[in-house]
Amino acid sequence: MTTLSTLLLLALGVAGIESHYEQNETASTVRVFLLAGQSNMEGHAVVDLVHEQHYNGGKGTLIRLMDDPVWKTRLSHLRDKEGNWTSRNDVWVRYQPSKGSLKKGPLSIGYAVHEGKHHFGPELQIGHQLGHASKDPVLLIKTCWGGKSLHVDFRPPSAGGTTGPFYKKMIEEYREAIDSVEKDFPSLKGKKLELTGFFWFQGWNDMNTDGALENYTQNFIHLVEDLREEFDAPRLPVVIGQTGNADNSQLHAAQAATEKNRQHKGSIKYVPTRQFLFKAEDSPNTGHGHHWFGHAGSYFEAGNSMGEAMIRLLSQRKK
Repeated sequence: MTTLSTLLLLALGVAGIESHYEQNETASTVRVFLLAGQSNMEGHAVVDLVHEQHYNGGKGTLIRLMDDPVWKTRLSHLRDKEGNWTSRNDVWVRYQPSKGSLKKGPLSIGYAVHEGKHHFGPELQIGHQLGHASKDPVLLIKTCWGGKSLHVDFRPPSAGGTTGPFYKKMIEEYREAIDSVEKDFPSLKGKKLELTGFFWFQGWNDMNTDGALENYTQNFIHLVEDLREEFDAPRLPVVIGQTGNADNSQLHAAQAATEKNRQHKGSIKYVPTRQFLFKAEDSPNTGHGHHWFGHAGSYFEAGNSMGEAMIRLLSQRKK
């Protein structure tokens, strides 16, 4: 076991690391995680699109990284010996894109805003991290929409002013997902659903919204407090991922300050991601800096670090 895995003996009901893709049929609890934010939570990592003009010949796509010796070992769990994309039957995902049909099923690639299975978001490696850690089944519920600010669109009730329509929509979609679990995931029927953590990956639009950066830290604290009250989860572990693809120190400082809030210290974890930004010329979507240029490595690493951060929070909570 890794050092991180050892920590997990205290978290998520862990009794050791299970076989990677085997659901524990005797588990009575489903560990539910809410994933929210804007377009980078939606997911724009390119999997296998390699058009020379539109995707830079496939540079930075998942399939190209898997051919790279530096990446191959780290990504090996995503594809089986026959070359098919793996899926887990111990981690489940439910996501309603802003356009198109509901996406639901076992964790794999494809739970992104685009149709088909040519993209993924941070949920992919978040799910693998949590799945490896927990003996209980895991359910990821994604509620995210592109181009939305925390200051206005996701504005929480306790921040004052008009509650953001996408705060309300996040709550509505989460509750709808919970109410639909037995229909969407029959194997989870009869199990207790427990909200275990909250992931937030958002920030770009607040750079262009009056008053947003100055109030970002407090707006986020209000968001956390309102969610905890809404779901009766007073110390719900929260991970906030840095908007590392934005070169904005004020935004980064505001996001980092959230974990230092005295009242909530030890239950909110800020995850730096700036180090995961690749050059445009090495990426599939050279003009999409707001989406990490579509680089698969960026979304993989961000999800990996956010997943690890959640596991550490849960471990510390049990001590």
